Parts: sequence; structure tokens; C-alpha cells
Amino acid sequence: MSERLQRLLGGPQLSVLRARLRNRYERGVESGVITLNGLSEIERAALAGLLGLPLRRVTSRAASMRLDIDALNAALRNGGLADSLRDALEMLDGTITNKTAERAATDAQWDSVRGACDARIAAFLADARGLGLLKRLSRSDPRLGADLCKAAQCVLRRLPAAGMARSRLAAETLGDAHALDQGRPVATLALSVLRQQRNDCSEEDAQAGESVRALWADAGVLLNELARPALFLNLPVAGSAGVAGQPGYLSLRELLRTPPRWDVAGRTVFVCENPNLVAIAADALGVHCAPLACTDGMPAAAQRTLLAQLAAAGAQLRYHGDFDWAGLRIGNWVMRRFGAQPWRFSRQDYLVAAADADAEDRSRTLGADRFDADWDAALAAAMHLRGKAIDEEAVADSLLADLAAPTN
Repeated sequence: MSERLQRLLGGPQLSVLRARLRNRYERGVESGVITLNGLSEIERAALAGLLGLPLRRVTSRAASMRLDIDALNAALRNGGLADSLRDALEMLDGTITNKTAERAATDAQWDSVRGACDARIAAFLADARGLGLLKRLSRSDPRLGADLCKAAQCVLRRLPAAGMARSRLAAETLGDAHALDQGRPVATLALSVLRQQRNDCSEEDAQAGESVRALWADAGVLLNELARPALFLNLPVAGSAGVAGQPGYLSLRELLRTPPRWDVAGRTVFVCENPNLVAIAADALGVHCAPLACTDGMPAAAQRTLLAQLAAAGAQLRYHGDFDWAGLRIGNWVMRRFGAQPWRFSRQDYLVAAADADAEDRSRTLGADRFDADWDAALAAAMHLRGKAIDEEAVADSLLADLAAPTN
């Protein structure tokens, strides 16, 4: 590189100009006439010097110039400075890469990755967010992305499992018992495909970790299989699932490995939010209590599995929860996910409960986060207006009246 080229176009004062000129080549533009706007006087003077224009013609001009790249190439060659503008820019700042061509080549590689996937993963990658996740997991390397897709396919083809431990699934499909641990790339990709398949709204889960456990459970894979067992009372089952009249528990392990044969086709099964209500019903009604299951707040993996099994067995689920924003949020999820119907969970039910609470001076203040109830558009407005939360236990008498009545 000649000292004259360095003097004419080099240095930090012209770095922005050089970057603008390099950008043309990076986008695949090799020739033609271009207009550069917003040029400083130093930048205009540098371009004039390269073209051999008198300085007086530059200082009198506006802050823009039209450049014929072919003419500039010729001026650089004739002046013995460089073979072309591109050659001059590469001498000053290094090799110029055609980023447009690179992107096209990379896009073709990702298209090839999608084309080699089975239908489930290909559908996931057809969405920009799905492909974006794969690129992040593979550090934008199509070859690593292809390997991740192959590994995820091996896992997904083994599903649904029948109560298989996650570590065993990982060992048998991927040769590494920890390959499906939370946060590992293959696990993240496989779970994302499962979530898309069931159109899950993960923001409605109580915790991200619980969402992962529930996703695996839906696919028959066990993770922390003894945590938060599902509570129930008097659920009809062929065989035995607890003592009649006494609350019982079923772990995720039991529900997936030896699923009970629920005898609930066409029958009403009541679902409550709070374990205390199950205890109250057992004390008051015992063996005469209608079938009752409990979500224990936002359903965890065992509770979700139980409700899914009951719904699949033909149960008509009816749900009640706390009259607070969390209760409406849980109710929305349970009713959407399992086709449940509301159980004394309307605007009118709330107003009656709130009036009773006023009479007895017992209630708590609603929080600021508001959720609308899918099943009753007027419920949230009434709750917001009154500003009071009513716990499920506070309306136990009315719920017990339903639980004690003959059901289908």
C-alpha cells in the first residue's frame, strides 16, 4: 500500500466513509453510480482527491456527491494507487466479504437442515421463532443445528413413553443419561416441539421448572415423579385408588406407570383449587361425597396428568377456585385445557359470597394484577369493583351442598 493511498483515504477521520463504501461491496454491488449524502468536508475532499477533482469544486458543493464506481476504479489505476476501489479498501481495512452471498449460502444450509427433519420438527422450524431457537442453540452453525435436530428426533420418536425416567430415555436414545437435563440443547429443542404441538401457554404456568416437568409428564416421561402428588376423594376406579371417604394421593409415577382405570364416563367430577376443601368435604360427607379432585393451586405434573386421564375417560369436570386473580387464571387454564365447566364460579356466586363476607367482616384485598374469566365476562369486573378476594374455603357450605347431592 502506497503512502499516497494512506494519505488520501486512510486514517480514522475517513473510517466512516470507508465503511460506507465497503458496505456497497458487502451487499454485492460492484459497479454503478452511487450517491453519498451527509458527507463532511474532509470526506468530500478525500473523494475529490481520488478522482483528481480540484478542491475548489468540492468546497462549494452540498454535503453529497455522486460517484461513478467505474470512473473511480479507473482513477485509482491510472494514479498507481490500486487496481480498484475495492482493492484500495481491502488494502486499508482488510478483506471485504460479500455478506449478501454469505447470507444466501447460510439460508440454503438452514433450508437443507429443515428438509432433512421429520414432519414435527420441520413444522416447528417453519416458524421464525422455532428456527431462531435452533440457531441460538447451535450458535448459528447449520452443521451443529442438523445434529441437534437428529438427536431431538431420536427422542421424540420414543414418545409417548409409559412412565419412563427422563435419565433412562436420554441414555437409551442419546447415550448420555444427562443429555435431557434442563437447559441442555437437545432437551430445550425437544420440549419446544412438544409445547408447540399442544399449543401450550407457558406464561400461565406457575413456574418455568414446573412447566418442564409437566411437559415431560404429558409425554409419559418421569421427572421428580414423587413431587406434589395429586389429591382426590372418592374417585370411581376399577380396583382401588384410596380408601372410600378418605382423601387419597396418587404420584406422577403411579399415574403414568400404572394408570388407574377410571370409572367416570358420563359422570360429574368436581375439581377444587385448595386441599383444605377436600379435607372439609371428607369430614362433612365422607363416603357420601361426590367424586372430587384438587389442583392444589396451578396444577403441577401429577395434577395435570390426573385431570387429563379423567377427561379422557369421559368425566364431566366442573371447576371451582378462589375468587381472586390467581383463581381466575387457574380457572381459565383448567377449563381451556381439560374442557371443564365452572362450578359456582360466576359473577352472581361472587356477589353472594362477597355480601356474606361483608356481613361477617371477613375478606382480603384483591391484588393489582387483573385477569378476566373466560367463562363469565362480568366476573372480573365485579371483583375489581368490590376489590375483595373470597377464598374457596369461605364458600364451603354452598360447595358441600353440591357435593352431597346425587350426581350422574
